Amino acid sequence: MAQSMGEEMSNIREMVRAAARSLTSCATAFPRRENLEQERIDASAAQLRGYYNPDEDERLRNVYTRYLSVRAALWETVETLGPILEEDDELDWEQRLYTFAVAFASAAILVRTASYMVELAKDRPVVWKKLDEGEQRYGIPRKSFTHVYESLSSTKRMWRYHESWRFYELHKSDLASLLVGAEYGAVWKILEEEEPHFESRRRDYLRRRLDFGLFDFQRRHRSGYQKVMFHLFKLGGSAIADMKQPFVKPVGAPKRVTKEVCERAAELMQPGDILVTRHDDALSNLFLPGFWPHAALYIGDEEERVALGVSGLPKLCRQTGGKVCVLESKKDGVLLRALEETLELDAFVVLRPNLSEEDRAKAIARALEHEGKLYDFLFDFRQSDRLACTGLIYRTYHGLGGVEFQLHERAGRVCLSAEDILDQSLVTRKFTVQALYGVGSDEILTGENALQKLLASYDSQVEMSASDGTL
Repeated sequence: MAQSMGEEMSNIREMVRAAARSLTSCATAFPRRENLEQERIDASAAQLRGYYNPDEDERLRNVYTRYLSVRAALWETVETLGPILEEDDELDWEQRLYTFAVAFASAAILVRTASYMVELAKDRPVVWKKLDEGEQRYGIPRKSFTHVYESLSSTKRMWRYHESWRFYELHKSDLASLLVGAEYGAVWKILEEEEPHFESRRRDYLRRRLDFGLFDFQRRHRSGYQKVMFHLFKLGGSAIADMKQPFVKPVGAPKRVTKEVCERAAELMQPGDILVTRHDDALSNLFLPGFWPHAALYIGDEEERVALGVSGLPKLCRQTGGKVCVLESKKDGVLLRALEETLELDAFVVLRPNLSEEDRAKAIARALEHEGKLYDFLFDFRQSDRLACTGLIYRTYHGLGGVEFQLHERAGRVCLSAEDILDQSLVTRKFTVQALYGVGSDEILTGENALQKLLASYDSQVEMSASDGTL
C-alpha cells in the first residue's frame, strides 16, 4: 500500500510538472489586448456597415481560431488538475500549493483572455453574430462565442475564481518561496503578470452579477478558505464540454488502439519512422485541418538506437511509464515518451523513410536536439525555439537525404500539416507507408492495402495510376 501511494504521489507530481509546461506554452500564444487594435478597428467598421468584409472576416477568424485552440488546451490543464485538488486528501501542503498555482494561473489567463474577446463583441451585435457562426474550414461549431461569454459570466464559476484569488492573496508568500526557481519560476512569473488583472476582473464581474445570491454563496463558503478545497476547479467537465465533439463516441469509451495493437505496431517499426495519428474525439480536431492532425517521431528502444549508432539521450523531462521510444511535441512540450503513451489513441499511420541507416541516425540526432522545447501554439515555422508536432518532423528530415518539405500558408501562417507530410512523403517517394490502423479495419494493415486505405481516409492530393494502382 505504501509503495502504491508513493507511486500515486509521483504520478501527481509529474502530472503537475507537465501541466506547468503546457501553461507556459499557452501563456504566450493567446491574443493580447495590445495586439487586437486592427480587429477593434475592423469591428467598429463592420458594426457601422452592418457586415464584415472578406478581409476583415479573415483577420477576425484567424485570431478567434487561435484563441479557441489555446483555450481548449488550457481548459484541459484546469480539468486535469481540478480533481486532484478536490478529491486527493493525501496531498501534502506543499504539493497542494504547486498544484493550486498551476491551476489558478491557468484559470486567471482564461478569464483575462476571454474578457478580450467579450470586449470586442459585447456592444457590437454584428461582431457577436460573426463569432457565433460555424466555420467548416476550422471545425468551429455554431454558438461557440456564446459559450465563451456564458462561461465568463457564470455566477457560480466566477465566484469560485474569486475564492481562489482570495486564497492566493492569503498564501502569496508561501507560493513565492515555493515557486521562485528553475522548475516553477515561469508559473510564478505568470501569476505576477496576472495579478494586476485580478481586481479589475473582480470589479467587472461584480458590476454585472452582484446580488443577494452571490453574497449568500460568499457567506456560506467563507469559512472554507483555510481548508482550500479550491471550488474553482470543480468543473466536472462542464467548462470544457462546449468545446468537445459530442456523439463521436460513447462517453467513457476506450481508445481503439489496444495494448495488443501497440505491441504489434512496435514489432513493425524502425527508428526514424514517422507516426501520423488521430484521436476520434480530440478537442484539437476542431482546430487542425484534415482527418490526420498529429505527428510524432519513433526513435526506437535503446537496443535499436545503439544498433543504429545513436546514443547519449538527453535527460528525460518526465517519467514515461515504459520504454522511451518516441519523441513527440504535445501541449506539454517536445518530450521523450513511451510508445504506449503516444499510441493511446484511435488511428495511426507509420511512414518509413527511404534513407540509409546513416541518414536515419542523423535524423534522430537532429530531432533529439529539440528535446525539452515548449510547444508552439502559434504554428510559426519560421522559429525553432518552440515546435508544434509537425514542426519537429519538418526540422528532423527537411534537407536530409534529398527530403524537401514544402510549407503552405494557412490562416496567415506558413506551416506544414500532418496531411501535407503524408502527401509530400508519398509523392516524392522519400517515405513509404509501412502500416495503418484504425481506418475501415480493426487490424493493422500493411503494404498496398495500407496505402489504399490511407489515401481514401482523407482529401489526399496524391494521384494514383488507374492501370496498376501505383503512385
